[in-house]
Amino acid sequence: MLIEHQSTINKNLPYRLLEYITHIYEKIIDREKKYQKNLIMIPRPEFIVLYNGIDPYPDYSELKLSDAFMDIEGLKPTGIKKLPLELTVQVYNINHGHNPEILKKCESLYGYSFFINKIREYQTQGLTLDELITPVIEYCIKNNILKDYLIKHGSEVINIIFGEYDREMDIAVNRREAKEEGYEKGLKEGIEKEKLIIAKNLLAEGSTPEFVHSITGLSMEKIKEINVN
Repeated sequence: MLIEHQSTINKNLPYRLLEYITHIYEKIIDREKKYQKNLIMIPRPEFIVLYNGIDPYPDYSELKLSDAFMDIEGLKPTGIKKLPLELTVQVYNINHGHNPEILKKCESLYGYSFFINKIREYQTQGLTLDELITPVIEYCIKNNILKDYLIKHGSEVINIIFGEYDREMDIAVNRREAKEEGYEKGLKEGIEKEKLIIAKNLLAEGSTPEFVHSITGLSMEKIKEINVN
């Protein structure tokens, strides 16, 4: 089973996943066995995309490789009913309020959906990411939403959130002309700056340096240098 998380739906996903599954089969199947007479049994593939973007999207939809075929209309006169090649991607909307039965079955998926929804809720109040990320993390920990994960991997969460939103912003304003090296450098500097702001807010609210370290990933030395006055 191949699962991808997407905040935007790329219609080329069936082709991309076709490439992925081909590479996987190449790695797990003995090359010599391909030329033997006996049938080689291979794992049954399944392709799933979890969508949590801001654009409206149905609870479930399917993307098909055949949607990209240029000459598919030419098959109709020949009477061919089945396509010689097909790949179907199942797309599930995991935004809060969608597919509740699926989210109930997976606690971590529900927690992730809740976490992202809480971020967007705070954004509607006019808060920036650096202003809202600390209260969102604290709210989720207090209410046992991804509690263990956020305490253990808080710094990774911050990196992912800021990285994802910065990329979406770049796409929105069409700043593709920026060189990748400069982008990466600016992104890292921005994330580091936001971590310092978050750390300062946490310390000012009475959090221990150890807790701040677990959330931001900053070194204890750097945390001790922060002036909360």
